[in-house]
Amino acid sequence: MLNATKKIAACTLVLCATSAFSQNMTPEPLKNVAQLSASGSVDVQQDLLSISLTTSRDSSDAGTVQTQLKEALESALTQARLSASPGLMEVRTGNFSLYPRYSKEGKINGWQGSTELVLEGKDFARITAAAGKIQSLSLGNVSFALSREQRGKVEGEAQAQAIESFRSKASEVSKSFGYGSYTLREVSVNTSVPSPLPRPRMMAMSAKSDMAEAPVPVQAGKSTVVVNISGSVQMLP
Repeated sequence: MLNATKKIAACTLVLCATSAFSQNMTPEPLKNVAQLSASGSVDVQQDLLSISLTTSRDSSDAGTVQTQLKEALESALTQARLSASPGLMEVRTGNFSLYPRYSKEGKINGWQGSTELVLEGKDFARITAAAGKIQSLSLGNVSFALSREQRGKVEGEAQAQAIESFRSKASEVSKSFGYGSYTLREVSVNTSVPSPLPRPRMMAMSAKSDMAEAPVPVQAGKSTVVVNISGSVQMLP
């Protein structure tokens, strides 16, 4: 009985010690911590051009539609490859679709299909001239973007702006609350490039019909590279 009592006392002592240790290890709630965010942005000229050329066919026979689309695409590819050059103008096929057309009664009464060819790269003159020479497809869409190299040139500048803004905010907030300085606790850095507005399809097709074999008229704009920084600082006396 005495041994059992000693064992119970020992277990109680260990339990109490463990409980006290756990209480001591519980982290204190954060105090004097401020959550902040800042951003930096730089406008940069778009240097990537993408032109999509499309066409559609309609027939009562699926095979006829497929053959016509294939011929139109092959003709366009043959012409485009004459101007293709790595980095300057890349040529790739886009969507190729074939689907049935239904009558009011829900029965198939024909077939429709479309195909697409995409020209893209950094040599605007080469791309627009090649697009103007392709007659088997019509201009479907024109879009601009930033190359990885162009984006990389200004990311550092935008990031430096964001960091400076974050540091300035941290200093101002600390002083406003009566503290003399601060230390950085954690930080997250994210870069983004807002997508440009899409070019209207109908406007592009109208331009194609008026230009014959002349180069497609285009004008690149600018994109904004944005770096966002968010994090927390510990305000110090």
